[in-house]
Amino acid sequence: MNPQLAVMACLRGGVFRRADARACGYDDADIDYLLASGGWRRIRRGTYAEQRAFEVVTEAALYLRRVHRVLRAGGGLVFASHQSAAALHALPVWGLDLSTVHVTATGGRRGRVGGVYRHIRDPVGPGVLIWNRLPMVSAARAVAEVAATAPTIPAIALADAALYAGLASKRTLRRAAGLLEYGGDRALGVFAHCRGSASVAESRLRFILEAGGLPEPAEVLPTGVEVPEREAALWFPEQRTLLEFELRHPYWCEEPDEDAEQPPPVPAADGPPPVETCWISWTDLDHPKAVLDRITSTFARAARRTDIRHVDFARM
Repeated sequence: MNPQLAVMACLRGGVFRRADARACGYDDADIDYLLASGGWRRIRRGTYAEQRAFEVVTEAALYLRRVHRVLRAGGGLVFASHQSAAALHALPVWGLDLSTVHVTATGGRRGRVGGVYRHIRDPVGPGVLIWNRLPMVSAARAVAEVAATAPTIPAIALADAALYAGLASKRTLRRAAGLLEYGGDRALGVFAHCRGSASVAESRLRFILEAGGLPEPAEVLPTGVEVPEREAALWFPEQRTLLEFELRHPYWCEEPDEDAEQPPPVPAADGPPPVETCWISWTDLDHPKAVLDRITSTFARAARRTDIRHVDFARM
């Protein structure tokens, strides 16, 4: 199920109609195949649900339902904003506060009442759109609002996800930050840490590397390196070290059109193969100092094995 239909299903209580699936890019052949193969389940005539919806209900799904109820009750006078709008754009809300629905309105009392935080802005400001009759701010503005108010690492992950999905660019993010009433400089500081990550795990790991003063990894992996399906890797050519980590919460992007001309694949990096490998799990990321110690120890082992001059990161 693509992210747009997943959001639609959450808003409808886990189910969707054939018309919803068509509007989100599925044709009749795709729908019939998913029903026949068991990926989707027929609830009643013309109404379906993803099979996985019967197995788990996530906190993010429950949050989407609350956002939907608040917007419908608002009668078009309030707009989803901050992480509430980000969730509607199918962006990851990992690490963000999901106890409160955020909306923006042109009038009324500012503040939190009954699980809803009402932001007041008159006029409501730029970057406002309507999707499925739900008023919300644009993805770029939602990311900028979160970057101005939320903890740094979840905000970086959200910005990386928007860039990866093509819902925003660095230019539109900077412009959205400049149009904020407050927190614009903080949002720009968050965007400066975006490094083209493809998952929440990678965003967290790259932030740890940057904060610890370690070198940036290469853009591509060396020739002959294969990474398991549920893992990812970063390559440090000067240290001859492959940093493997657990792939958690990968970002989504639109699948390319098969008929459209595609750019040539990025070739693997030339040079000597890795001599050391370092593994970082998802839970390890909760302990940045331990992660840095493990990586620098791996660099040191690689230096001893290959006579690479050891870099004293403490002096960088």
